[in-house]
Amino acid sequence: MKEVLIIHYSQSGQLTEILNNITSPLNAKEVNITHLEIEMENPFPFPWPKAEFYGAFPKTFKQEAQKIKPIPENILNKKYDLIIFGYTIWYLTPSLPTTSFLKTPEAKQLLNNTSVITVIGCRNMWIMAQEKMKRQLKELGANLVGNIALVDRHINHISVITIAQWMFSGKKKRFLGIFPKPGVSQKDINDSTKFGNIIAKHLHSNDYQTLQNELLKEGAVKIKPFLITVDKRANVIFSKWAHLITTKSEENSSKRAFLVKMFKYYLLFAIWLIAPIVFILFLLTYLPLYRQIQKDKVYYASVALKE
Repeated sequence: MKEVLIIHYSQSGQLTEILNNITSPLNAKEVNITHLEIEMENPFPFPWPKAEFYGAFPKTFKQEAQKIKPIPENILNKKYDLIIFGYTIWYLTPSLPTTSFLKTPEAKQLLNNTSVITVIGCRNMWIMAQEKMKRQLKELGANLVGNIALVDRHINHISVITIAQWMFSGKKKRFLGIFPKPGVSQKDINDSTKFGNIIAKHLHSNDYQTLQNELLKEGAVKIKPFLITVDKRANVIFSKWAHLITTKSEENSSKRAFLVKMFKYYLLFAIWLIAPIVFILFLLTYLPLYRQIQKDKVYYASVALKE
């Protein structure tokens, strides 16, 4: 009997549904599945009040761990053949609950010398967050063998509107009756069972060398080169904003609230005005940079980590 641990944190329940679908084929294949849902000592709200949503930015981006609830001993005392680690993206970074778990001694105990598959459910930009996750897993001694990224397939500006409506209302529905439903499409969620069959085969053979390539053939990861460019540049700018906010203001102060509000306005400006300009520049440089773009696509679809 193979032992599999599923670790995740989900506010809306979307990631939970994705993980349940991916792992459903394992239930019938002599696999014992254990679930660990990360719980915060001070839970984050859902739906989000806007002030708290934007206020979570500095600590999230700087990956400053918060206290999580103790992990049950029965989970810690078991050795797992595979860990499937699901996470969402906050501000181009693994969610703060995800980071908080990864920085505990218990994470080291569970992940060290263990094969790990990451599963991402997000809007559209996850590449740099996965690079941060790769580094964290390496530091913990984990062996990353696979990655699945399910995203909102609608165009950037449509998904911004629909995701915001979902985060601030808590309702996953068609905004104004005309916009598409937010988040990962139900079809993609339902179809994700196909990944479970591939995972089961490699789990039982205890050989994951070709796992990611087989997952890629089934569409586990779709790389959009333009979003690589945006993600990289946005991380540089977010780093400056996070530094400014944390060094120039105290937590819960009026100055912190003011700086976070300025960041919010910048974010809206960047999404609606800067991103289209970056897209035009990307198109103009696509042919000269074609070879590098193709190399980047291969790398970011893989589980490799650049030194």
